[in-house]
Amino acid sequence: MTRLPLSRIDQLLGRAPADAPALLSGGGCISHGALDAAVDRVAAGLAARIAPGDRVGVFLPKLPEAVIALFAISRAGGVAVPVNPLLKGPQVTHILADSGSRLLITHAARAALLGPSPPCPVLTLEADWAALDATPPAPPDPQGGDALAILFYTSGSTGRPKGVMVSHANLLVGAASVASYLGTAADDRVLAVLPLSFDFGFSQLTTAFHAGAAAILLDYLAPRDVVAAAVRHGATQLAAVPPLWMQLAGLDWPQTALRTLSASGGRMPEPTVRALRRCFPDARLHLMYGLTEAFRSTTLPPELADTCPWSIGRAIPGAEVLVVRPDGSLTADGEPGELVHCGPLVTAGYWQDPEQTALRFRPAPVASRFGGTAVWSGDTVVREAGGLLRFVGRADETIKTMGMRVSPTEIEEIALGSGALAGAVALGVPDETAGMRIRLLAVAAPGLDLASASVSLAAHFRREAPAHFAPAEIRFLDALPLSPNGKIDRAALRREHGA
Repeated sequence: MTRLPLSRIDQLLGRAPADAPALLSGGGCISHGALDAAVDRVAAGLAARIAPGDRVGVFLPKLPEAVIALFAISRAGGVAVPVNPLLKGPQVTHILADSGSRLLITHAARAALLGPSPPCPVLTLEADWAALDATPPAPPDPQGGDALAILFYTSGSTGRPKGVMVSHANLLVGAASVASYLGTAADDRVLAVLPLSFDFGFSQLTTAFHAGAAAILLDYLAPRDVVAAAVRHGATQLAAVPPLWMQLAGLDWPQTALRTLSASGGRMPEPTVRALRRCFPDARLHLMYGLTEAFRSTTLPPELADTCPWSIGRAIPGAEVLVVRPDGSLTADGEPGELVHCGPLVTAGYWQDPEQTALRFRPAPVASRFGGTAVWSGDTVVREAGGLLRFVGRADETIKTMGMRVSPTEIEEIALGSGALAGAVALGVPDETAGMRIRLLAVAAPGLDLASASVSLAAHFRREAPAHFAPAEIRFLDALPLSPNGKIDRAALRREHGA
């Protein structure tokens, strides 16, 4: 099959035979040809309602209609604004108003969350989808390449969510890169469990479609639903964030077809890596690092997962990752520095926020082979001998206690290595004497009472860490709160437990 050069993300739908499966869900199977035809029809309906460059919100669960709408917006020349279906009315209203969305596609029940005066006109699946999907196809010719394709709204540690401006080229380069190093092939079935409003979640679609593979749509209620869906649909690939992997690694898995596992969205604890390798000894496990502002940055080759589980790997194909000092010069091996991402995956900045854009998107270091604008991540990493990167932590989260700098990531790794905890987050809280003291928020391991967990944890820190790493206080929680994207909600924990 001849594959033409791509300039827009909707063109990914033409890379597989028309009768090959594209979307699998509780409602059955949609072929690549049927999906492409549905996108064509809905794009024509949207083109009659929006102008090129208009933003269109999609506030839906993981249904085929959500996928059709997101790619139809591209084909109609619009900019997709996927909204996490777990958000409530005020958060959705902010995203729609901030993006200047001209239209919202949603369910009637979700539309009701916006009250009597939503920020833009609303189309619901119940009242409007049939008419939208019945519009005769028209031959659109929208812009692609560096034109804006999607706004991913991402929450930082402070302030309201910001829209990251992602181009068609960013997404297409990313899809090709991920498909190449994951080895995604036409016979793969990619189990999509992450929100499509999350760049890591949306890339499950673009990676699958780039390879001519199928995506399995799943909104899970419990981790066991993921196991059941993997078995039922014959999933071969599964991507998740560390909190979900920690839960999945603790389950009893039957025989599955899974052959590729991947993790991003945070540091994967080494105990979880080892547990996954025991659960899936024949599967390739890719430990990755990424940030929405540059899609994906690094991956650890699967053959190193057993010997180097501490590493986030090396730059993915198409990306350049540098470790630099504050003056922009490159660090030496073993020297901590800031991770800076350069190259074609760097996005265009934050939507209508030049001040925040200028802080994160700055000229690339002189040593960059790409030059131009780079993303200065704010994350501290160390390049070890051999080029593998070790994640240390975010510079703005470093705990300074008794004149010593301590990474929360290191403390959490030690705590989880005790075997006494199922989850851990370290915070620095103000202290008159120490400057800061360490407060550990912990979830006890299943079957372990809090007293036993405390004793085991304290003994482990005495054995494995210097004294200034030891938490001054441990607060046990029933569970760590998660963000709508499934990551640990550190901002919420800081608000509630950081004072």
